Amino acid sequence: MQEKKTIALEDVSKAYSGNGEDFFALKAVSCAFSLGEFAAVVGKSGSGKSTLLNMIAGIDNPTDGKVYFDGKLITNMSEGKTAIWRGKNIGIVFQFFQLIPTLTVLENVLLPMDFCKAYPRQKRVSIAKELLAKTGVAEHANKLPLQLSGGEQQRAAVARALATDPSVLVADEPTGNLDSHTADEIVSLFRSLAASGKAVIMVTHSEELAGRTDRIITLRDGEIIRDERMVTAR
Repeated sequence: MQEKKTIALEDVSKAYSGNGEDFFALKAVSCAFSLGEFAAVVGKSGSGKSTLLNMIAGIDNPTDGKVYFDGKLITNMSEGKTAIWRGKNIGIVFQFFQLIPTLTVLENVLLPMDFCKAYPRQKRVSIAKELLAKTGVAEHANKLPLQLSGGEQQRAAVARALATDPSVLVADEPTGNLDSHTADEIVSLFRSLAASGKAVIMVTHSEELAGRTDRIITLRDGEIIRDERMVTAR
């Protein structure tokens, strides 16, 4: 059976202007990601990794090229429509967690549900608690983020990213602020999410962690120089 492509980039370029000239962070990049796939994006600083994630997540629009989601063109949608689309379909995990410090962990997970009106209101708390249990931090639901360790905050951030049951999860250096043991646990969690049918796309500097994914995309100077399927991923 043919793989279902969820996100597809077609000849995507992204230019930024500065000092009177354009700098291309991405140059005619084409790639696609399937449900159930765990992919790593690697490359040196400035290679275009974060810009690629921004294109996938609809955080920014390409200068040239097109981005499709389940075959539908999403490039150049209005800002409001893009925000709604992203809230329903894309989960984002950041290196520094980005949890709202004045809200409890549970309230952080509920926030995207309320914004996107996901699930009936009376079911949101129970679903949020299920996500916290799934990511291993259910006992911290009523704590503030700063009362948790870095690894626990990242698990809570993953739960928040899953709040609207998105089909795509993007993670920008999600283990960069964690010790090696905790980083390993987060990658294992991502593998389980991909196995459950989500597309998981992770930017990482770690060759070891990248080697545990299904696929490694290597960027250099805004171009894909290698797109390698892993024979075995651990």
